[in-house]
Amino acid sequence: MFDGFSAEILARIQFAFTVSFHFIFPAFSIGTASYLAILNALWLWKRDPVYLKLFEYWKPIFAITFGMGVVSGIVMSYQFGTNWAVFSDKAGPVIGPLMGYEVLTAFFLEAGFLGIALFGRKRVGDNLHMFAVGMVAIGTLISATWILSANSWMQTPQGHIMGENGQFMPQDWWKIIFNPSFPYRLVHTVLAAFLTTAFGVGAVGAYHLLRDRTNRQARVMFSMAMWMAALVTPIQIFVGDLHGINTLEHQPAKIAAMEGHYETHRGAPLILFGLPDDKAEVTRYALEIPKLGSLILTHSLDGEIKGLKEWDRNDRPPALIPFITFRVMVGIGMLMLGLGMWSLWARYRRCLYDNRLLHRAAVCMGPSGFIAVLAGWYTTEVGRQPWTVYGLLRTSESLSPVDAPAVGASLLAFIVVYFIVFGAGVFYLLRLMHRTPIFDEDHELDHAPVRAAGITPGLAQEMHSGDRHDV
Repeated sequence: MFDGFSAEILARIQFAFTVSFHFIFPAFSIGTASYLAILNALWLWKRDPVYLKLFEYWKPIFAITFGMGVVSGIVMSYQFGTNWAVFSDKAGPVIGPLMGYEVLTAFFLEAGFLGIALFGRKRVGDNLHMFAVGMVAIGTLISATWILSANSWMQTPQGHIMGENGQFMPQDWWKIIFNPSFPYRLVHTVLAAFLTTAFGVGAVGAYHLLRDRTNRQARVMFSMAMWMAALVTPIQIFVGDLHGINTLEHQPAKIAAMEGHYETHRGAPLILFGLPDDKAEVTRYALEIPKLGSLILTHSLDGEIKGLKEWDRNDRPPALIPFITFRVMVGIGMLMLGLGMWSLWARYRRCLYDNRLLHRAAVCMGPSGFIAVLAGWYTTEVGRQPWTVYGLLRTSESLSPVDAPAVGASLLAFIVVYFIVFGAGVFYLLRLMHRTPIFDEDHELDHAPVRAAGITPGLAQEMHSGDRHDV
């Protein structure tokens, strides 16, 4: 099945496959943890049962997503020893402690408070429960911080010296952690996680509004998601622009591949669409806007953008994948912005919950965040090639002494197991999202907390059926 593929290519495919499955779960759980914290805080502040119901609705979805992320992350990490042992040996003195800090400061924090956040409301009281929910949300953000610091160091390495055995030895941990691309990558990725959750939640809310536009839980869910889409998407676009400028400074070859430029230009055009051909060193069928590429990247109409021909062929990233995935990411960002602005217009016209066309568009945009984060990851990682540590350690020099058939067999096993296990998990998540978020007097979670607020279950039903002002 994998005849003709080298061990390096198969190992890269295997890592890309497992990371792709892993990445979508933290991208959703980071935002969902913060969403749960906000819902719980609103419940404690306003004592409006709708927030409690939404908290309980999204809690099992978060729990399953979190668990699938942990499992897929553990499996992925083993590949550093099986397929990439040379990389682990050479970069281990830097990467190892960063990964260890993530476990000590984030994973233990999440694991320590997760049980209380999921099951402890009645046992520990509202205040401690709120603290636990907040700690889980903070833990997910700390986890992202350490992981992105390690990845950013591989993109823009600094703060190390080379040991006699070829290892990267830490010299200045502040420079290692806060390397040049880290702040931009962290903010860009965390905002992407928030938007992934926002459009996922918005799609679920829109789906239930299409079934029943009077469902107050669906209204609040959809409204909160659209506020996030409208407010955060413009910020994300701005941060993405800053990240692009930073990449141009530190990884100009990656920018050349993303933009599809083989020749160095002053006043470089923006290539909207095309087909980069690395062998011919030209982007075929290019549809261009003159000078706009330089204006975006250098903020000058005559700014210089280096082409891939400035680097030896062996030092260039392949252009086709980052060129396409970058446009997928940007295109989805524009669609997100459009939907957010549309929701503001509908809110202004007081038809946010009645505009069925908007709701259908929101349902279609549900997977958009997942696609965008994967496209962004492919862009930055393929654009880093042929290096694992940019400019210092080649991917071909990072591989374990393994044979292609062995890597191919494990890759095939991963494909089969992942599609079965995670396919079942995703199917169950969709089943949970299909449930209608309504108040049910038979649901044990609706009695004690609602009565604690001085509201009987019957009154809660009446509040649900009434046409109240929503968020």
